[in-house]
Amino acid sequence: MITPLYSEIETLIKELNPQSIPDERKAALQPLTDFIQSKVTTGQEIRINFICTHNSRRSHLSQVWAQTMANYFNIKNVFCYSGGTEATALFAMVAETLRNSGFKVKSISEGDNPIYSIKYADNEHPIIGFSKKLDDDFNPKSKFAAIMTCSQADGGCPFIAGAEKRIPITYEDPKAFDNTPQQAEKYNERSLQIATELFYVFSQINS
Repeated sequence: MITPLYSEIETLIKELNPQSIPDERKAALQPLTDFIQSKVTTGQEIRINFICTHNSRRSHLSQVWAQTMANYFNIKNVFCYSGGTEATALFAMVAETLRNSGFKVKSISEGDNPIYSIKYADNEHPIIGFSKKLDDDFNPKSKFAAIMTCSQADGGCPFIAGAEKRIPITYEDPKAFDNTPQQAEKYNERSLQIATELFYVFSQINS
């Protein structure tokens, strides 16, 4: 039984165009598809930790969309995480971008590193969003795929303890447009790129 997503998210997903993904990106996404498929085939839990330098933007968008797409395609036992080489804060524009896409985003703790509850469906656990180091106790310690969402973290983090597989799937940082008139548009553009690529990944899985 598939849990229905919030209708706004469902509508957005149906409008994504995975055919627009270039072949070189599909090649970069293939190792993640293979990792998920191997776990599904052998009936194991699927743990994916999206890692960026500050765990503030791309890694959170990736975590949220991956968890949402797993639900959309009814792939069971998928647990998505995010972390950084350092902890800062989940950037407010990321929360706003997700809210505008139909997620129910609620601040459950204020401060320098606020904690958010991010829901994509009424009857599913919220994703808990806050900035943390990749080895934080909140994250898995073994048997996970480490997805490097920024080239800086990929280059600066040669070894990820406990990772079964390390896969670079890097994205341009929307931070470049902070405090500009294009900020909201560019964050949404990056969010939709990530959503489209993760839609493609999960659509390939045979369960």
